[in-house]
Amino acid sequence: MDEGGNENNRLILLDENGNSKDLITGDSIRNQFGGWSRDQERLFYLSNKRDKRFMDMYEMSVLSMDEEIPIGEMIYQNMDGLNIGSMSNDERYYVLTRSNSASDNDMFLYDRQTDETVSLSDQEEDATFSPMYFDVKDEYLYYTTNLNKEYRYLARYSMADGSVETVFETNWDVWYAYESFNGKYQVIAVNDDAQTKLTITDQTSGEKVLLPEVDGDISSVSISREENQIRLTVSSSTSPSNIYVYNFDSKVLTKLTDSLNPEIDQVSLVTAEVVRYTSFDGVEIPAIYYQPKTATASNKVPGLVWVHGGPGGQSRTGYSSLIQYLVNQGYAILAVNNRGSSGYGKTFNHMDDQNHGDKDLKDCIAGKTFFESTGVVDMDKVGIIGGSYGGYMTMAALAFAPEEFDVGVNIFGVTNWIRTLKGIPAHWESNRKALYDELGDPYTEDSVRLYEISPLFHTQNVTKPLMVLQGANDVRVIQAESDEIVAGVRANGVPVEYVLFDDEGHGFRKKKNEIRGYGQIKAFLDKYLKGESEESEDVSMGY
Repeated sequence: MDEGGNENNRLILLDENGNSKDLITGDSIRNQFGGWSRDQERLFYLSNKRDKRFMDMYEMSVLSMDEEIPIGEMIYQNMDGLNIGSMSNDERYYVLTRSNSASDNDMFLYDRQTDETVSLSDQEEDATFSPMYFDVKDEYLYYTTNLNKEYRYLARYSMADGSVETVFETNWDVWYAYESFNGKYQVIAVNDDAQTKLTITDQTSGEKVLLPEVDGDISSVSISREENQIRLTVSSSTSPSNIYVYNFDSKVLTKLTDSLNPEIDQVSLVTAEVVRYTSFDGVEIPAIYYQPKTATASNKVPGLVWVHGGPGGQSRTGYSSLIQYLVNQGYAILAVNNRGSSGYGKTFNHMDDQNHGDKDLKDCIAGKTFFESTGVVDMDKVGIIGGSYGGYMTMAALAFAPEEFDVGVNIFGVTNWIRTLKGIPAHWESNRKALYDELGDPYTEDSVRLYEISPLFHTQNVTKPLMVLQGANDVRVIQAESDEIVAGVRANGVPVEYVLFDDEGHGFRKKKNEIRGYGQIKAFLDKYLKGESEESEDVSMGY
């Protein structure tokens, strides 16, 4: 956990009774759990305590909660800004990656015994590589890549002779893959049109494993070390994730959690619909649509174009409490996967590189044509909302296309790309090159374009009501970003609601803040988009 969203994660050991102890001490240090050794007597972790820019790997012996915790031994010193991925089961080999651009990275195999590093990605064309796992015998390294393909597929590298073969591919991205503890089962997850589809194979028989019917989609699984049980994480657009356990031998399925607040009637929530619409230049844009149950041709509702984070993120069909809340309050929502979004092939993913605030914005504006096609959205009441990169798109819409949307809600959004890119957190050093490749290098002539696409320098264009939510501890989009955009827009005499959270960073971590923030978003939209005259108490809580 971190402190108030500052992203300097502490590493904490918990026992089965909920007792806890800090494993690492020190301020302003970022730590990341790296897994247990096979004998479970040691753990691995990554930390930037040596150099704030780079994550080194350490191992630590942890035998009980009562013993004095040792500091641990550094087992890999990261001097080159590499990302540390998979480790072989015998702990001899590490897989390392290095970002070259937004569409290309390198993958290496490091041998601890010989101190030699071998490249596994010698190719001429741009491609990305992500290590997944070593098989239980350490004979093969499994990884995903889009080399020579539009979508990511699962491949494996032979440790014996260096040969490579494709293991699994489809017309969607392979998202992740892993093998159970003793190698009996292989799990492959595919990002299938904004939904997770799993394939589980019994590698002893070659047969596909059939799981029982559950109420929702299985988004992830974890197989017990004994390989006789499997944990299923199940979610849907109308329910937060729940956990089930299925016993392979007895065929008994047990539901362990019921996450939906009992005060909410699930029947009143709206099932997400995957849709497509055509953008300004003929490009097909995928999106997720939520229509209020009260919406009809004779009872039209306001619409909100929702933009995901990133850049390069994806809106998916899983549960979103804010979306369901707003839809339940009578707002139709179209969660746009504009060009540049992930999940739809590498060509689509890179269509907005160094073109942000232009064609991707036009994709969002074109979402209004979908709203119009439904026949149930009041086209005189359409707003735009988003967080992080989606917050940027909200501000870009109000600044660069001020007549297209009637209101905007900016949640933790970038408004000054020059400052944001110059102020990248130190621990992002390994990905700096890729970010600059996609967005632009603020230390070069790219700064001219970055200035032009930064809403902060164009606040004089904003004429529609704006709401801004900001975490005071945000290290990605600092508070000054929102302070300045609010001041600039208010100078136009435009209504602005500014909500600052003293104990949050880049996104909500605390339920009380989430409840407060969502309530104020609704109150703002009710007033400025629906046009309701009465103000709720929540609005007066803004700064």
